[in-house]
Amino acid sequence: MASQGRRPLVAGNWKMNGLRESVGTVEAVRRALSPQLAERIDVLICPPSTLIASCVAAAEGSSIAIGGQNLHAKPSGAFTGSISAEMLADLGARYVIVGHSERRAYHNETDDGVHAKALAARRAGLCGIICVGETREEREEGRTLDIVRAQLAIGVPKGATGADTVIAYEPVWAIGTGLTPTPADVAEVHASLREMLGQLIGAEAQAVRILYGGSVKPGNARELMAVENVDGALVGGASLVADDFLGIAAAYAD
Repeated sequence: MASQGRRPLVAGNWKMNGLRESVGTVEAVRRALSPQLAERIDVLICPPSTLIASCVAAAEGSSIAIGGQNLHAKPSGAFTGSISAEMLADLGARYVIVGHSERRAYHNETDDGVHAKALAARRAGLCGIICVGETREEREEGRTLDIVRAQLAIGVPKGATGADTVIAYEPVWAIGTGLTPTPADVAEVHASLREMLGQLIGAEAQAVRILYGGSVKPGNARELMAVENVDGALVGGASLVADDFLGIAAAYAD
């Protein structure tokens, strides 16, 4: 439940999915997104980097923003295969996902690395979506809050604001599994993250949006989006299908 003047954000992460024909999904979302809903929420789609320019063109003139899924902390250099924040901005991206659990797990990204990338996003004028989340083992050990607060404490740059930073809570065990925490579980984590943000950046913490991600679907979106301190969703697989993505965004339709 977005509050304190925070505008809900519904973001889609396509991950390593999509060919040129997938740009049609952006066009479909654009056609079907009602003006009334577009006035209430921000909509973001993060395709693979190969499609960013095409998706920016497809979204031109609409309220839909396009973002990147990852970046290198340096603005340029001998980093074969990497893409910088400046390159993303040059393509027309406005956001970038930082420290997604899949980057942490499969590419050994650290909290310090996440911090550096969040600073890079700010440097290029992008809004960084900083991801935090616990594994199933960490949850079963009762360490969820300790884990996400520690990730937040290191990852969030000094002076972060609601304009350049979004937080996404993604319980690792819920991503792509069909499992979701209870609304009470989500409320507990988001409240703890909000409190931790207050320690890190003071009153500005009330302006930073905290998204929930992890098997968000049209069928559970309304219940999850109604939770206190949930300011939107970071959607994985469901964002690849325009109707499903719009079905999640419709949680804010009334």
